[in-house]
Amino acid sequence: MYYDALKTFVTLVEVKNFTKTADMLLMSQPNVSLHIKKLEQEFQTKLLLRSPKYIKITPTGEILYERAKQMITIYEQTRRDIEERHNTIKGELKIGASFTIGEYILPSLLIDLQNDYPELVLQVVIGNTEEIVQSVRLYNVDIGLIEGQTNEKELSVHSFMQDELFIVSSNNHELARKKELTIADLQNQAWVTREVGSGTREYLNHLIRSNGLKVKSLLTISSNQGIKETLIKNGMGLSLLSSSVIERDVQHKTLSILQLKNETFPRTLSYVYSPIMKDKRNVQTFISALKQKWPTKLNELNDQTTDNT
Repeated sequence: MYYDALKTFVTLVEVKNFTKTADMLLMSQPNVSLHIKKLEQEFQTKLLLRSPKYIKITPTGEILYERAKQMITIYEQTRRDIEERHNTIKGELKIGASFTIGEYILPSLLIDLQNDYPELVLQVVIGNTEEIVQSVRLYNVDIGLIEGQTNEKELSVHSFMQDELFIVSSNNHELARKKELTIADLQNQAWVTREVGSGTREYLNHLIRSNGLKVKSLLTISSNQGIKETLIKNGMGLSLLSSSVIERDVQHKTLSILQLKNETFPRTLSYVYSPIMKDKRNVQTFISALKQKWPTKLNELNDQTTDNT
């Protein structure tokens, strides 16, 4: 490929000076002469007439000059096209997500990713936090999104979103009639909650233990939707759920938030991956999209609690 020689020839024709050409192309003047000599040998013609005072292009040089500019343009465009092809985000990305994130938070990001990277094949596995951490550790997924914490020292954990949990009940529950509650009002209540291994369940267990609450009964359902249906249809029981899970229910006034005096239940959502996945291009792309989508998560339900209690 005579790209470098053609580039030298075109530049020399345009600036009409060997020294300036060498400076522009960051090469020595003898190399400029060598490139021209190689082209003249290749095409078996004199391309330039040279003297100490001037450089004049020959008729055959004119032909090569016009074609060389075309060839250089085609070559450089081809290189850009190949680089863009190599840089295309494609292939498969396996994402593990806890139930709350996978069912209520992640879908909007998946749509964005599909629009931005149509050649990227997305596969989502949903489980509780414990199951997702295990999937990441065993390389069953490339990256995981979790609600709770993990003690897995082999994994890299980073927060990406601030979430808030709320205690909710059906509109018919006796506590839903009170404008403001205290922790004491939660004594001897029936709870509907997620299964062991869920980040939400872990948070509820902490809430109960740290406040010395007595539990009347505990119904476990491994589905956020199942919990909400149970609360709404039975009219009994309390639950601790993410703002993203109950947002529509609060707006449609099918569930009530129990507002506790001076009590909030914030938590951080995190992404977790094995260090071996750090340099995987699709993983990096996903993390970048994650950070752009949720630079911070603000609670949007606080303004609605007055209307729904």
